[in-house]
Parts: sequence; C-alpha cells; structure tokens
Amino acid sequence: MRFPRFIDAVSRRSGLPPEQAATVAGAVLQTMAERVTGDPADDLAGRLPDEVDGYLGGPAAEPGGPAAGPAEFLRRVGERAGVDEATARVGTGAVFATLREAVTVAEFREMVARLPRGGGGSGPVPPAP
Repeated sequence: MRFPRFIDAVSRRSGLPPEQAATVAGAVLQTMAERVTGDPADDLAGRLPDEVDGYLGGPAAEPGGPAAGPAEFLRRVGERAGVDEATARVGTGAVFATLREAVTVAEFREMVARLPRGGGGSGPVPPAP
C-alpha cells in the first residue's frame, strides 16, 4: 500500500482531513513503536509504505517498565498529534483498521499481541476479524 492510499484510508475511516489524518497516523505509529514488546516491528514495517514504516523503527518499551494501557496510549497519541481525546480515539481506530488491511491476519494479530495490556480493558484497537 502506498503512503497516499494509506492516509486516504485513514482519513476516510476517521472523517479527518488528510493532513490531520497523516499527523494522527504518525503519532499512532510512533506510540506503537515505543510500546511494542519483543523484537522490533520489522515484519510489519516491511509491508508498509516507506513513509509509514519509518515510524515503527523506534525504541521498544523498556522491559519491566510501566505498561501503558489504552488510556495512556490514546493520551500519548493525542499529545503527539496535538488533538483532543476523541480525535485521538477515532484516528487510532482508523489507523489500526487500515493496518489490518495492509498486512495478513496473522501479522496483525502478532502486532496487537505485542502491545502492552496494562491499565485494564482492551487495547485502543478494533478487534481483529
């Protein structure tokens, strides 16, 4: 999937203008890269457009560090993107749904499984089909 198509899909799903969808998508991917546990997200990054997969090359969460639950994930996305909580939530859901289209079911499930589940509740992502 090419970068403009990725952002168009996020924009369409979230109802955000393309520029804001791109900003939120970058914030979601950067936050994911920080929070992914285990090996870097190389497998996933190889399937994404160059402009998107660069966000997934960031540092992984520190072993034994504080787990960031869904609320903290959304707070970080909102802070990075400069948007309110509702926009961060809608944008995050749109990014995860678009990622789900860009990779296989197994790759998506593996990516979601490597995100911490601290803070109770489910993650800030829609359930995998």
